[in-house]
Amino acid sequence: MTKLNKRKCVNCGEVFQKLKPLQNVCDHICAIEHAQALREKKEKREWQKEKAIRKEKLKTKSDYEKELQIIFNEYIRERDKGQPCISCGAPYGTYKGHASHYYPSGSNKNITFNELNVHLSCDHCNVFLHGNLIAYTERLPLRIGIESFEELKRLKNVPMHYSIPELIELKVIYKEKIRKLKQKL
Repeated sequence: MTKLNKRKCVNCGEVFQKLKPLQNVCDHICAIEHAQALREKKEKREWQKEKAIRKEKLKTKSDYEKELQIIFNEYIRERDKGQPCISCGAPYGTYKGHASHYYPSGSNKNITFNELNVHLSCDHCNVFLHGNLIAYTERLPLRIGIESFEELKRLKNVPMHYSIPELIELKVIYKEKIRKLKQKL
C-alpha cells in the first residue's frame, strides 16, 4: 500500500486502501452510513430553514416592535457614546449606559423611535429615578436645542402608527446607522 493510496475513512476513521479517486469510505457499510448521515444533516438544515420561515410568519407587530426597540437602543448607546448622562451629567464610562426616553415609550408609542426623545442616561437615573425627569427637562433643550425640544413636545401629540413593513425598514435603517457609527471608531 503506497502512502498516496492510504486514506482515513470519513465514517469509521480507519485507514484503508483507496481504490477509486474520490473514495472516502472504507467499504459499502460505511458508505451507506455516511450517506445516511449526510442525508440527515441536509434534512436538519432544511428543517432549520423551514422553522425560521414559519417562525417569521407567526411574528406579531409587537414582536417586530420589540426587535426594533433593541436595535434602536443600541443605536442610541453608540450615538451618545462619550457624552455624559443626559439627566445628572455623570461622566461617560462611570456608568452603564441606558437609552432613556424623555417621554416614556409605554404611554407615547408615537415617539418611541424618535431620536430626539431618547438619550444616553446612567442606570441610576434611568432605573432608580425613572429617568430623573426634572434634570432631564433642564438638560434636554441644551443638548438638542430649543426648536427641537418644542418640536418634540408637538410630536408627542401627533398620532403615529407603524406598519410591520415600516418596522422592518426601520430595523434595517438603524442597523446600518450602527454599522456606520462603529466604522468611525
